[in-house]
Amino acid sequence: MKLFPFCLRALTCVCVLLMTVAVADAQTMTERLATTKTPFAMPLNEVFDELEKLFDVKIEYRNFEPASCTLNFAPSRIRPYSLEETLDNILKPLDLKWETSGKRVRIQPYEYHRRQPADGEKLLAWLSAKYQNAAEWEARAEEVKREALAILNLDPFVRGLATDPDIRIGEVVKHAGGYTTQNFALETLPGLYTCGTIYAPATKAKGKRPLIISPAGHWPEARYRDDQQYRMATFARMGAVAVDMDIVAWGESEHQLGIAAHRADYAMQVQVLWSKVVTDWILATRKDVDATCMAATGGSGGGTHTLMLALVDGRFSVLAPVVHLVSHFDGGCPCESGRPVTLAAGGSAMPELLAAVMAPKPVITVSDGGDWTRTYPTLEQPYLHRIWGFYNAQHNLRNAHFETERHDYGVNKRMAVYRFFADHLGLDLQQVDETQVELQPHEALQTFRGNLPEGAIRSAAELETLIKTLK
Repeated sequence: MKLFPFCLRALTCVCVLLMTVAVADAQTMTERLATTKTPFAMPLNEVFDELEKLFDVKIEYRNFEPASCTLNFAPSRIRPYSLEETLDNILKPLDLKWETSGKRVRIQPYEYHRRQPADGEKLLAWLSAKYQNAAEWEARAEEVKREALAILNLDPFVRGLATDPDIRIGEVVKHAGGYTTQNFALETLPGLYTCGTIYAPATKAKGKRPLIISPAGHWPEARYRDDQQYRMATFARMGAVAVDMDIVAWGESEHQLGIAAHRADYAMQVQVLWSKVVTDWILATRKDVDATCMAATGGSGGGTHTLMLALVDGRFSVLAPVVHLVSHFDGGCPCESGRPVTLAAGGSAMPELLAAVMAPKPVITVSDGGDWTRTYPTLEQPYLHRIWGFYNAQHNLRNAHFETERHDYGVNKRMAVYRFFADHLGLDLQQVDETQVELQPHEALQTFRGNLPEGAIRSAAELETLIKTLK
């Protein structure tokens, strides 16, 4: 996830503490103290200079300007025998955090969604101590789910759904690789549409087919990107009906709301609503889909929304969250952490919520060495393995880890999910041949293409006015 720059004015309000002192760069600390009046205030950049000399380190920072922050009693906060205590004394009052790597100290504003792996290790140990058997775990799981749903607070949005929704269905397009695509636009809240594409086998089903729902992630090009098209089309070639949809204020949704709405406080609720409404609509209108054989998968932010969909809809039997859902990172975007579901039940974590929703059903987590999921094989997977073990169902829990790869839903990660879905959804693994997928230009996967229908919401302000009426 990206780190979003802090507003300089807001940071200054936190940092500036009444007085600033201008001193010459050549002054020593002793000289500075001799000429400085109480409360011995110093600009933070000068404090950093002193720390670099005292502790022989290099201080790096991002997303704030230390010269704009003034700290009262700064010299008294320094502990010459401890860099760690010094950093805590200096930075915590300013809502800044630090980490060290060798001789380097990295400093940045506090992030509510991101912690250190060591914090995740402590949290999972604390959570594990709460349940020693299946009965204790199930009591905890019910509490976690109940409170996570309460925090998500989706009910007003569900009650506000359009009573007679406008549904736009595109033509079925046949592709040489043996699958079809069909675009749709589904009105959810009055005037607010979610747009997506249905990928399906080109041949008629002898029986009902598995359904795979795939919320999109945050990568450039969103659901139109090549790796998503490869994945969705291959699912269809394997025998599933696979459906994706835009994330809030990206893709066609951006034409309605503008990209800034993606970081609004309601973005997470709207995104979960869309995943749920699309699932319900597909099950209600397609007679070839098996409601007892449903899976969801997504990468990065799509991994969060894969879990959120399973939380609000208990019918999903298989899950594949990719490069996400660790114990020390909740996702840095309001669309996936704006509703703090990990605070449920006195404090939880994404792995615990995953287990509460899915154990002992089949789940594959996919991780790599190039992002925060590098801890999965040694931290999150053993924690989850213990919970699945309460049911003697460890065989249903798998982790595919790619140490040399980075944050993506690349071909090796897709192959791992193909194999897992083939095992647990009865799909045809022999049809996994991505060279048979015909990549489409973005507009070929769109319904409106910028031409919104009459009555459609055309700004975030309009949506926010509507949301205020929801009860």
